[in-house]
Amino acid sequence: MEKNSPPEMNDRDHKKLGRELDLFYIDQEVGKGLPMWLPKGATLRRLLERFIVDEEIRRGYLHVSTPDIAKLELYEKSGHYPHYQDSMYAPIEIDDEKFMLRPMTCPHHFQMYLSKPRSYRELPMRIAELAKLYRYEQSGELMGLQRVRSFCLSDAHIICANEEQAAEEISFALDLIEYATGVFGLKHGVNYSFRLSLGDRANTEKYFKNDAAWEKGEMLLRNLMKKRKEPFVEAPNEAAFYGPKIDVQMKNANGKEDTAFTVQYDFCMPERFNLTYKGENGKDHRAFVVHRSSIGAIERFTAFLIEHFAGAFPLWLSPVQVKVIPVRESHNEFAKTVVETLQKEKIRVEIDTDDENLGKKVRKAKVEKIPYMVIIGDKEVADQKITLESRDKGKIGELSLDELISKLSTEITQKTL
Repeated sequence: MEKNSPPEMNDRDHKKLGRELDLFYIDQEVGKGLPMWLPKGATLRRLLERFIVDEEIRRGYLHVSTPDIAKLELYEKSGHYPHYQDSMYAPIEIDDEKFMLRPMTCPHHFQMYLSKPRSYRELPMRIAELAKLYRYEQSGELMGLQRVRSFCLSDAHIICANEEQAAEEISFALDLIEYATGVFGLKHGVNYSFRLSLGDRANTEKYFKNDAAWEKGEMLLRNLMKKRKEPFVEAPNEAAFYGPKIDVQMKNANGKEDTAFTVQYDFCMPERFNLTYKGENGKDHRAFVVHRSSIGAIERFTAFLIEHFAGAFPLWLSPVQVKVIPVRESHNEFAKTVVETLQKEKIRVEIDTDDENLGKKVRKAKVEKIPYMVIIGDKEVADQKITLESRDKGKIGELSLDELISKLSTEITQKTL
Protein backbone atom coordinates (compact mmCIF):
# COMPACT_ATOMS: atom_id res chain seq x y z
CA MET A 1 0.00 0.00 0.00
CA GLU A 2 1.11 3.53 -0.64
CA LYS A 3 2.44 5.47 2.32
CA ASN A 4 0.29 8.33 3.58
CA SER A 5 -2.81 7.07 1.71
CA PRO A 6 -6.05 7.56 3.70
CA PRO A 7 -6.85 4.69 6.11
CA GLU A 8 -10.35 4.28 4.64
CA MET A 9 -8.79 3.76 1.22
CA ASN A 10 -6.38 1.18 2.58
CA ASP A 11 -9.35 -0.73 3.96
CA ARG A 12 -10.67 -0.94 0.41
CA ASP A 13 -7.42 -2.27 -1.08
CA HIS A 14 -8.37 -5.35 -3.08
CA LYS A 15 -5.21 -7.20 -2.07
CA LYS A 16 -6.11 -6.84 1.61
CA LEU A 17 -9.78 -7.72 1.06
CA GLY A 18 -8.87 -10.56 -1.28
CA ARG A 19 -7.10 -12.30 1.61
CA GLU A 20 -9.67 -11.41 4.27
CA LEU A 21 -12.64 -12.57 2.19
CA ASP A 22 -10.93 -15.69 0.78
CA LEU A 23 -11.27 -14.52 -2.84
CA PHE A 24 -7.78 -15.03 -4.31
CA TYR A 25 -4.10 -15.20 -3.51
CA ILE A 26 -0.74 -15.30 -5.30
CA ASP A 27 1.18 -18.52 -4.70
CA GLN A 28 4.92 -17.94 -5.14
CA GLU A 29 5.42 -21.63 -5.90
CA VAL A 30 3.04 -21.23 -8.86
CA GLY A 31 4.58 -17.93 -9.96
CA LYS A 32 4.42 -14.14 -9.66
CA GLY A 33 1.47 -12.46 -11.30
CA LEU A 34 -0.50 -15.71 -11.62
CA PRO A 35 -3.62 -15.38 -9.43
CA MET A 36 -5.08 -18.42 -7.69
CA TRP A 37 -8.85 -18.04 -7.41
CA LEU A 38 -10.33 -19.53 -4.25
CA PRO A 39 -13.93 -20.89 -4.33
CA LYS A 40 -15.53 -17.55 -3.41
CA GLY A 41 -13.38 -15.61 -5.86
CA ALA A 42 -14.06 -18.16 -8.60
CA THR A 43 -17.79 -17.70 -7.95
CA LEU A 44 -17.42 -13.93 -8.30
CA ARG A 45 -15.56 -14.17 -11.61
CA ARG A 46 -18.03 -16.75 -12.93
CA LEU A 47 -20.89 -14.32 -12.21
CA LEU A 48 -19.06 -11.55 -14.10
CA GLU A 49 -18.36 -13.87 -17.03
CA ARG A 50 -21.97 -15.06 -17.27
CA PHE A 51 -23.28 -11.51 -17.01
CA ILE A 52 -21.16 -10.14 -19.84
CA VAL A 53 -21.50 -13.15 -22.16
CA ASP A 54 -25.30 -13.12 -21.83
CA GLU A 55 -25.43 -9.36 -22.44
CA GLU A 56 -23.11 -9.54 -25.45
CA ILE A 57 -25.09 -12.37 -27.04
CA ARG A 58 -28.24 -10.31 -26.49
CA ARG A 59 -26.53 -7.51 -28.44
CA GLY A 60 -25.59 -9.69 -31.40
CA TYR A 61 -22.08 -10.85 -30.52
CA LEU A 62 -20.97 -14.30 -31.72
CA HIS A 63 -19.11 -15.99 -28.86
CA VAL A 64 -16.32 -18.36 -29.88
CA SER A 65 -13.47 -20.30 -28.27
CA THR A 66 -9.92 -20.39 -29.64
CA PRO A 67 -6.59 -21.91 -28.43
CA ASP A 68 -4.31 -20.32 -25.84
CA ILE A 69 -1.31 -20.72 -28.15
CA ALA A 70 -0.57 -20.15 -31.83
CA LYS A 71 2.36 -20.35 -34.23
CA LEU A 72 4.94 -17.58 -33.99
CA GLU A 73 4.37 -16.86 -37.70
CA LEU A 74 0.83 -15.73 -36.91
CA TYR A 75 2.14 -12.99 -34.61
CA GLU A 76 4.76 -11.99 -37.16
CA LYS A 77 1.93 -11.66 -39.69
CA SER A 78 -0.15 -9.53 -37.31
CA GLY A 79 2.83 -7.33 -36.36
CA HIS A 80 2.57 -8.10 -32.64
CA TYR A 81 6.00 -9.68 -33.04
CA PRO A 82 8.21 -7.59 -32.96
CA HIS A 83 6.00 -4.53 -32.01
CA TYR A 84 4.73 -6.27 -28.86
CA GLN A 85 7.61 -8.72 -28.34
CA ASP A 86 8.75 -7.30 -24.98
CA SER A 87 5.32 -8.12 -23.48
CA MET A 88 5.18 -11.65 -24.90
CA TYR A 89 6.53 -14.84 -23.41
CA ALA A 90 9.42 -16.53 -25.20
CA PRO A 91 8.55 -18.92 -28.06
CA ILE A 92 7.90 -22.59 -27.25
CA GLU A 93 9.64 -24.92 -29.70
CA ILE A 94 7.82 -28.17 -30.55
CA ASP A 95 8.34 -30.47 -33.57
CA ASP A 96 10.60 -27.89 -35.22
CA GLU A 97 7.87 -25.25 -34.97
CA LYS A 98 7.68 -22.21 -32.71
CA PHE A 99 4.53 -21.40 -30.75
CA MET A 100 3.58 -18.42 -28.59
CA LEU A 101 1.38 -18.15 -25.51
CA ARG A 102 -1.07 -15.63 -26.85
CA PRO A 103 -1.08 -12.07 -25.47
CA MET A 104 -4.27 -11.24 -27.46
CA THR A 105 -6.89 -12.96 -29.62
CA CYS A 106 -6.88 -10.70 -32.68
CA PRO A 107 -5.00 -13.12 -34.99
CA HIS A 108 -7.18 -16.07 -33.93
CA HIS A 109 -10.36 -14.16 -34.66
CA PHE A 110 -9.09 -12.86 -37.99
CA GLN A 111 -8.16 -16.40 -39.06
CA MET A 112 -11.66 -17.50 -38.06
CA TYR A 113 -13.13 -14.76 -40.24
CA LEU A 114 -10.92 -15.95 -43.12
CA SER A 115 -12.04 -19.59 -42.72
CA LYS A 116 -14.60 -19.08 -45.51
CA PRO A 117 -15.66 -16.35 -47.98
CA ARG A 118 -17.69 -13.54 -46.39
CA SER A 119 -20.48 -11.35 -47.76
CA TYR A 120 -21.46 -7.78 -46.93
CA ARG A 121 -24.70 -9.32 -45.60
CA GLU A 122 -22.74 -10.85 -42.68
CA LEU A 123 -21.32 -7.50 -41.58
CA PRO A 124 -20.87 -6.18 -39.03
CA MET A 125 -19.60 -9.49 -37.62
CA ARG A 126 -18.98 -9.25 -33.88
CA ILE A 127 -16.61 -12.08 -32.90
CA ALA A 128 -16.30 -12.27 -29.11
CA GLU A 129 -14.51 -14.45 -26.59
CA LEU A 130 -13.68 -14.68 -22.92
CA ALA A 131 -10.05 -15.30 -23.73
CA LYS A 132 -7.26 -16.51 -21.47
CA LEU A 133 -4.22 -14.36 -22.28
CA TYR A 134 -0.58 -14.28 -21.14
CA ARG A 135 1.60 -11.19 -21.02
CA TYR A 136 5.00 -10.63 -19.49
CA GLU A 137 4.73 -7.81 -16.97
CA GLN A 138 7.94 -6.77 -15.19
CA SER A 139 8.11 -7.93 -11.56
CA GLY A 140 8.03 -4.37 -10.23
CA GLU A 141 4.78 -3.67 -12.11
CA LEU A 142 2.85 -6.67 -10.75
CA MET A 143 0.10 -5.80 -8.26
CA GLY A 144 -2.67 -8.06 -6.96
CA LEU A 145 -5.28 -8.60 -9.67
CA GLN A 146 -4.65 -5.27 -11.39
CA ARG A 147 -1.30 -6.14 -12.95
CA VAL A 148 -0.94 -9.85 -13.67
CA ARG A 149 0.74 -12.16 -16.15
CA SER A 150 -2.25 -14.41 -16.80
CA PHE A 151 -5.76 -13.01 -17.23
CA CYS A 152 -9.11 -13.48 -18.94
CA LEU A 153 -10.22 -10.69 -21.30
CA SER A 154 -13.79 -9.93 -22.41
CA ASP A 155 -12.49 -9.50 -25.94
CA ALA A 156 -14.16 -8.88 -29.30
CA HIS A 157 -13.23 -7.99 -32.86
CA ILE A 158 -15.87 -6.43 -35.05
CA ILE A 159 -15.44 -6.75 -38.80
CA CYS A 160 -17.13 -3.85 -40.57
CA ALA A 161 -17.97 -3.04 -44.18
CA ASN A 162 -16.93 0.63 -44.13
CA GLU A 163 -15.81 3.52 -41.93
CA GLU A 164 -19.39 4.58 -41.24
CA GLN A 165 -20.25 1.12 -39.94
CA ALA A 166 -17.03 1.07 -37.89
CA ALA A 167 -17.97 4.38 -36.24
CA GLU A 168 -21.45 2.99 -35.43
CA GLU A 169 -19.91 -0.15 -33.90
CA ILE A 170 -17.51 1.91 -31.77
CA SER A 171 -20.52 3.84 -30.48
CA PHE A 172 -22.45 0.59 -29.83
CA ALA A 173 -19.43 -0.75 -27.92
CA LEU A 174 -19.37 2.40 -25.78
CA ASP A 175 -23.11 1.96 -25.17
CA LEU A 176 -22.40 -1.56 -23.88
CA ILE A 177 -19.60 -0.31 -21.63
CA GLU A 178 -21.82 2.42 -20.18
CA TYR A 179 -24.64 -0.08 -19.62
CA ALA A 180 -22.31 -2.53 -17.86
CA THR A 181 -20.73 0.12 -15.64
CA GLY A 182 -24.23 1.30 -14.71
CA VAL A 183 -25.24 -2.19 -13.60
CA PHE A 184 -22.33 -2.13 -11.13
CA GLY A 185 -23.16 1.37 -9.93
CA LEU A 186 -20.14 3.00 -11.58
CA LYS A 187 -20.65 6.56 -12.82
CA HIS A 188 -18.86 8.50 -15.54
CA GLY A 189 -16.90 11.38 -14.05
CA VAL A 190 -16.98 9.80 -10.60
CA ASN A 191 -15.69 6.24 -10.98
CA TYR A 192 -14.27 6.36 -14.50
CA SER A 193 -13.30 8.73 -17.30
CA PHE A 194 -12.69 8.54 -21.05
CA ARG A 195 -9.29 8.98 -22.67
CA LEU A 196 -8.56 9.30 -26.40
CA SER A 197 -5.21 7.55 -26.79
CA LEU A 198 -3.14 8.80 -29.72
CA GLY A 199 -0.10 7.55 -31.59
CA ASP A 200 3.25 9.16 -32.31
CA ARG A 201 3.91 9.46 -36.05
CA ALA A 202 7.67 9.65 -35.48
CA ASN A 203 7.87 6.48 -33.35
CA THR A 204 7.84 3.80 -36.05
CA GLU A 205 9.29 1.26 -33.61
CA LYS A 206 6.18 1.41 -31.47
CA TYR A 207 3.55 2.32 -34.09
CA PHE A 208 2.59 1.06 -37.54
CA LYS A 209 3.76 3.58 -40.15
CA ASN A 210 0.83 5.22 -41.98
CA ASP A 211 0.48 8.92 -41.18
CA ALA A 212 -2.69 9.43 -43.22
CA ALA A 213 -4.43 6.48 -41.54
CA TRP A 214 -3.43 7.76 -38.09
CA GLU A 215 -4.86 11.21 -38.88
CA LYS A 216 -8.09 9.70 -40.20
CA GLY A 217 -8.51 7.22 -37.32
CA GLU A 218 -7.84 9.76 -34.59
CA MET A 219 -10.24 12.27 -36.16
CA LEU A 220 -12.92 9.58 -36.42
CA LEU A 221 -12.69 8.79 -32.68
CA ARG A 222 -12.43 12.46 -31.69
CA ASN A 223 -15.54 13.38 -33.68
CA LEU A 224 -17.43 10.38 -32.29
CA MET A 225 -16.73 11.38 -28.69
CA LYS A 226 -17.79 14.96 -29.42
CA LYS A 227 -20.97 13.71 -31.09
CA ARG A 228 -21.74 11.57 -28.03
CA LYS A 229 -21.06 14.64 -25.84
CA GLU A 230 -18.73 12.53 -23.69
CA PRO A 231 -16.07 14.54 -21.80
CA PHE A 232 -12.62 13.09 -22.56
CA VAL A 233 -8.93 13.88 -22.41
CA GLU A 234 -6.35 13.22 -25.10
CA ALA A 235 -3.17 11.28 -24.33
CA PRO A 236 -0.26 11.13 -26.79
CA ASN A 237 1.77 7.94 -27.19
CA GLU A 238 -0.88 5.71 -25.54
CA ALA A 239 -2.43 4.15 -28.67
CA ALA A 240 -2.21 0.51 -29.76
CA PHE A 241 0.49 -0.06 -32.37
CA TYR A 242 -2.18 -0.56 -35.06
CA GLY A 243 -4.41 2.45 -34.33
CA PRO A 244 -5.91 4.97 -31.87
CA LYS A 245 -8.30 3.98 -29.09
CA ILE A 246 -10.81 5.18 -26.55
CA ASP A 247 -9.79 4.01 -23.09
CA VAL A 248 -11.98 3.86 -20.00
CA GLN A 249 -9.76 4.88 -17.09
CA MET A 250 -10.36 3.96 -13.44
CA LYS A 251 -8.38 4.62 -10.27
CA ASN A 252 -7.62 1.99 -7.66
CA ALA A 253 -8.01 2.46 -3.90
CA ASN A 254 -4.52 3.99 -3.70
CA GLY A 255 -5.15 6.52 -6.44
CA LYS A 256 -3.24 4.88 -9.31
CA GLU A 257 -5.00 5.09 -12.68
CA ASP A 258 -5.31 2.11 -15.02
CA THR A 259 -7.13 1.34 -18.24
CA ALA A 260 -10.17 -0.79 -17.41
CA PHE A 261 -11.82 -1.18 -20.84
CA THR A 262 -10.94 -0.06 -24.34
CA VAL A 263 -12.38 0.42 -27.84
CA GLN A 264 -9.82 0.54 -30.65
CA TYR A 265 -9.91 1.53 -34.30
CA ASP A 266 -7.63 -0.66 -36.42
CA PHE A 267 -6.43 0.42 -39.86
CA CYS A 268 -3.51 -2.04 -39.91
CA MET A 269 -4.84 -5.61 -39.49
CA PRO A 270 -7.32 -5.60 -42.41
CA GLU A 271 -4.38 -5.08 -44.75
CA ARG A 272 -2.02 -7.50 -43.01
CA PHE A 273 -4.61 -10.30 -42.96
CA ASN A 274 -6.26 -9.32 -46.24
CA LEU A 275 -9.66 -9.11 -44.57
CA THR A 276 -12.17 -8.73 -47.40
CA TYR A 277 -15.83 -9.36 -48.17
CA LYS A 278 -17.98 -9.61 -51.29
CA GLY A 279 -19.88 -6.39 -51.80
CA GLU A 280 -23.28 -5.88 -53.44
CA ASN A 281 -21.45 -5.49 -56.75
CA GLY A 282 -19.88 -8.95 -56.40
CA LYS A 283 -16.38 -7.51 -56.00
CA ASP A 284 -13.97 -7.89 -53.08
CA HIS A 285 -13.80 -4.96 -50.66
CA ARG A 286 -11.41 -4.28 -47.78
CA ALA A 287 -13.03 -4.70 -44.37
CA PHE A 288 -12.58 -2.39 -41.37
CA VAL A 289 -11.87 -3.62 -37.84
CA VAL A 290 -12.84 -2.48 -34.34
CA HIS A 291 -11.27 -4.11 -31.26
CA ARG A 292 -13.07 -3.75 -27.94
CA SER A 293 -13.19 -5.13 -24.40
CA SER A 294 -16.54 -4.67 -22.70
CA ILE A 295 -15.59 -5.20 -19.04
CA GLY A 296 -11.88 -5.57 -19.76
CA ALA A 297 -9.79 -8.17 -17.98
CA ILE A 298 -11.91 -10.07 -15.47
CA GLU A 299 -9.00 -9.89 -13.01
CA ARG A 300 -8.61 -6.11 -13.22
CA PHE A 301 -12.34 -5.43 -13.17
CA THR A 302 -12.73 -7.70 -10.15
CA ALA A 303 -10.06 -5.65 -8.37
CA PHE A 304 -11.96 -2.43 -9.16
CA LEU A 305 -15.25 -3.94 -7.94
CA ILE A 306 -13.73 -5.26 -4.71
CA GLU A 307 -12.48 -1.75 -3.97
CA HIS A 308 -15.64 0.01 -5.19
CA PHE A 309 -17.88 -2.07 -2.90
CA ALA A 310 -15.20 -2.46 -0.18
CA GLY A 311 -15.91 -6.19 -0.45
CA ALA A 312 -19.61 -5.72 0.45
CA PHE A 313 -21.00 -6.86 -2.91
CA PRO A 314 -24.67 -6.48 -3.83
CA LEU A 315 -26.73 -9.63 -3.36
CA TRP A 316 -26.60 -10.83 -6.98
CA LEU A 317 -22.80 -10.58 -7.04
CA SER A 318 -22.00 -11.93 -3.57
CA PRO A 319 -20.17 -15.27 -3.50
CA VAL A 320 -22.27 -16.23 -0.46
CA GLN A 321 -25.68 -14.57 -0.48
CA VAL A 322 -27.18 -15.90 2.75
CA LYS A 323 -25.76 -17.23 6.01
CA VAL A 324 -28.20 -19.44 7.95
CA ILE A 325 -27.53 -19.19 11.68
CA PRO A 326 -29.20 -21.62 14.08
CA VAL A 327 -29.13 -20.26 17.64
CA ARG A 328 -28.53 -23.67 19.25
CA GLU A 329 -27.86 -27.24 18.14
CA SER A 330 -31.55 -28.10 18.56
CA HIS A 331 -32.34 -25.66 15.73
CA ASN A 332 -29.93 -27.28 13.25
CA GLU A 333 -32.46 -29.62 11.67
CA PHE A 334 -34.84 -26.84 10.58
CA ALA A 335 -31.84 -24.70 9.60
CA LYS A 336 -30.64 -27.45 7.24
CA THR A 337 -34.13 -27.62 5.71
CA VAL A 338 -33.93 -23.87 5.05
CA VAL A 339 -30.50 -24.30 3.43
CA GLU A 340 -31.77 -27.08 1.13
CA THR A 341 -34.80 -25.01 0.13
CA LEU A 342 -32.65 -21.99 -0.76
CA GLN A 343 -30.17 -24.15 -2.67
CA LYS A 344 -33.00 -25.54 -4.80
CA GLU A 345 -33.78 -21.92 -5.74
CA LYS A 346 -30.11 -21.46 -6.79
CA ILE A 347 -29.41 -19.09 -3.89
CA ARG A 348 -25.84 -19.34 -2.63
CA VAL A 349 -26.08 -20.19 1.05
CA GLU A 350 -23.92 -21.38 3.95
CA ILE A 351 -24.86 -22.59 7.42
CA ASP A 352 -23.00 -21.81 10.65
CA THR A 353 -23.38 -24.75 13.07
CA ASP A 354 -20.36 -23.81 15.20
CA ASP A 355 -20.85 -24.13 18.96
CA GLU A 356 -20.77 -20.36 19.56
CA ASN A 357 -23.28 -17.78 20.80
CA LEU A 358 -25.61 -15.99 18.37
CA GLY A 359 -23.89 -12.61 18.67
CA LYS A 360 -20.53 -14.06 17.69
CA LYS A 361 -22.02 -15.90 14.69
CA VAL A 362 -23.76 -12.73 13.45
CA ARG A 363 -20.57 -10.66 13.86
CA LYS A 364 -18.63 -13.30 11.91
CA ALA A 365 -21.17 -13.17 9.04
CA LYS A 366 -20.89 -9.37 8.96
CA VAL A 367 -17.08 -9.53 8.87
CA GLU A 368 -17.48 -11.88 5.90
CA LYS A 369 -19.72 -9.15 4.37
CA ILE A 370 -22.57 -11.59 3.64
CA PRO A 371 -25.69 -9.64 2.55
CA TYR A 372 -28.30 -11.54 4.58
CA MET A 373 -28.39 -13.58 7.77
CA VAL A 374 -31.24 -15.99 8.48
CA ILE A 375 -31.67 -16.48 12.25
CA ILE A 376 -33.40 -19.62 13.54
CA GLY A 377 -34.35 -20.08 17.20
CA ASP A 378 -37.20 -21.63 19.19
CA LYS A 379 -39.88 -19.28 17.84
CA GLU A 380 -38.79 -19.72 14.21
CA VAL A 381 -38.82 -23.53 14.53
CA ALA A 382 -42.27 -23.42 16.18
CA ASP A 383 -43.70 -21.06 13.51
CA GLN A 384 -41.73 -22.70 10.66
CA LYS A 385 -40.53 -19.21 9.70
CA ILE A 386 -37.20 -17.35 9.79
CA THR A 387 -35.94 -14.02 11.11
CA LEU A 388 -34.06 -12.05 8.46
CA GLU A 389 -31.24 -9.62 9.19
CA SER A 390 -29.54 -7.47 6.53
CA ARG A 391 -25.85 -6.58 6.40
CA ASP A 392 -26.79 -3.06 5.28
CA LYS A 393 -30.20 -2.39 6.90
CA GLY A 394 -30.15 -4.38 10.13
CA LYS A 395 -33.06 -6.50 11.35
CA ILE A 396 -35.88 -6.94 8.82
CA GLY A 397 -38.14 -9.30 10.76
CA GLU A 398 -39.95 -12.62 10.53
CA LEU A 399 -40.72 -14.10 7.10
CA SER A 400 -42.06 -17.34 5.72
CA LEU A 401 -39.71 -19.31 3.49
CA ASP A 402 -41.80 -18.36 0.44
CA GLU A 403 -41.56 -14.67 1.37
CA LEU A 404 -37.81 -14.98 1.85
CA ILE A 405 -37.32 -16.65 -1.52
CA SER A 406 -39.51 -14.06 -3.26
CA LYS A 407 -37.58 -11.18 -1.70
CA LEU A 408 -34.14 -12.62 -2.53
CA SER A 409 -35.10 -13.71 -6.05
CA THR A 410 -36.47 -10.27 -6.92
CA GLU A 411 -33.34 -8.55 -5.65
CA ILE A 412 -31.09 -10.98 -7.54
CA THR A 413 -33.05 -10.75 -10.81
CA GLN A 414 -33.13 -6.95 -10.71
CA LYS A 415 -29.43 -6.79 -9.77
CA THR A 416 -30.31 -4.35 -7.01
CA LEU A 417 -27.37 -2.36 -5.67
